[in-house]
Order: sequence, then structure tokens, then C-alpha cells
Amino acid sequence: MHSSRSALGLVLSGVLVCSAPVLAPVMARAEMPARVVSMNLCTDQLAMMLAAPGQLRSVSFLASDPRSSAMAEEAASYPANRGQAEEIYLMQPDLVVAGAYTSRATVALLQRLGVQVEIFAPVTALDDVPAQITRMGDVLGQQDKAAQIIATYEADLKAFQQESGRSPTAVLYEANGYTSGAQSLSGQILATAGFTNLANEAAYAWGANMPLEVLVMKAPEAVITSRSYPGGSRAEDILSHPALRATQDRRAEGSVSDSDWVCGTPYVLRAVAQMVSLRHTLTNGED
Repeated sequence: MHSSRSALGLVLSGVLVCSAPVLAPVMARAEMPARVVSMNLCTDQLAMMLAAPGQLRSVSFLASDPRSSAMAEEAASYPANRGQAEEIYLMQPDLVVAGAYTSRATVALLQRLGVQVEIFAPVTALDDVPAQITRMGDVLGQQDKAAQIIATYEADLKAFQQESGRSPTAVLYEANGYTSGAQSLSGQILATAGFTNLANEAAYAWGANMPLEVLVMKAPEAVITSRSYPGGSRAEDILSHPALRATQDRRAEGSVSDSDWVCGTPYVLRAVAQMVSLRHTLTNGED
């Protein structure tokens, strides 16, 4: 059995170790943009991983929120933007990177003003992460660094995929009873960690709101929820419902680190490692 901790170490060391040696040859390429602005949480993180020193000028304000960003500490080193066309245009970027659903009015206006904007679609499969890294490496002129990160990611993903043992049943359960199945990034993280996602059986493969009654009748071995936001909200009331509390022995409340599950970056393997650890706890040596 492969050690999830060692795999996680390889992922993170791969991100960190490859940052310095490749800068000299890459920076010599004429196509490398000098002033890059990111206005999407996921492009923020890809750009921070790959950009040369001084190349990335601003990231979105979400990048510094540890509840949603796996690189919140790194983001503190960059000026934050709120996706407004005026503020971004005044930064005089020669490249803006954005998500497919990011401030479309801003993107359209920047394009009309002659600013190059590269749009990245969201990732829904672990196997698609390398393509995202490759594309960001291409638009930043950081192909060598991207190749090194991809090699580490693919090796670690393969190691997780080779894990064996019993597959306990689980359901991802979020605010408003939202669950994710096999056609989502979260669902793939769960499957790669060796769980049987009951949302697939219940026809929630793409993600949808699962009634609490359906969840209770499914009786999963683990109900995996995320950390609640401070204060209270009606959307999260379902997570404290007595029917769900009755499954307390099967719940893995707070075990989802949202920041590692959101974007298609190498940090998704940190989420896989966390779920592998949970699976080992649930199977209690049955592997």
C-alpha cells in the first residue's frame, strides 16, 4: 500500500522545488508576458505556482481567503483585485487570466480595450489537471516549470490510484444538501481515495441537492461535510438537523478542506491524501 503522506510530500515538494532552477532559460523567451493579472481563484493559484518573480502583478481577492484558496499565504504577497475592468486596465497588464464564469462584463470590456485575456474552463476530472498546468505554462512562457510540476503530479496521482482495500460508502454533503458525484472534481477525489460514492447510485453524478431523507436511507459509512462559515445561515441548517446528527458515528464533519477541493491544481492530491487517511480509519486495518 502506498503511503498517502509520502505522496502528498512529493506533490508539495514538486511545486516548491521546481520554482528556481528553470527561471533563467524561460525568462529569455520573447513571448513571456511581463505584466500578468489574474481575476479568478483557480487561475490565481496556477499563476502563483508558475509565474516568474515580478511577472504576476495581481490576483483576485479570493486568493487570500484560506477557506477557499490553497495558497492563501502566498497570495498575501500580491495586490488583490475585485475583477473590475477599471482597476485591472489601470494596472496596464499585457495578459489577463480568468475563469470561464469570471466577471464576463469585465472580460468583454478588457478585450474591447485590446487587452489579451486567456480564459480557463473549470476542471472536473483529476486527469485534466495536467492540461490546465500546461496551458498556464504556455501563456506565461513557463513551459519548463509546468512540465516539472506535471511530472510530479502524475506520479503521485498514479500512486494513489494503485491503492487497494475495501471501499467504504460515503456521501459528500454541503450547504443546502448539495452533493457531488463521479462527474465532479470532488467526486473524483473521493473515488481516487478508494470510497464508493453513494451519490452515483442516487443519480447525482453531476452534483445536485440531495434530500436529507435520501441520505439517511442510503446510510453511508461516512458523511463528509465542510467546515461551516462563521455565524449562521439557513443554507447550513440542514447540516445540524437531528436526522443527520443521528448518524454522528458515521459522520466525518469538517474533514473536507474546501481550499484543496475547489480548483484543478496539484493541491487536489492533498485532498485525496486526507480522504485516504479517513478510509484507513473507517476500514480499521481491513485493508
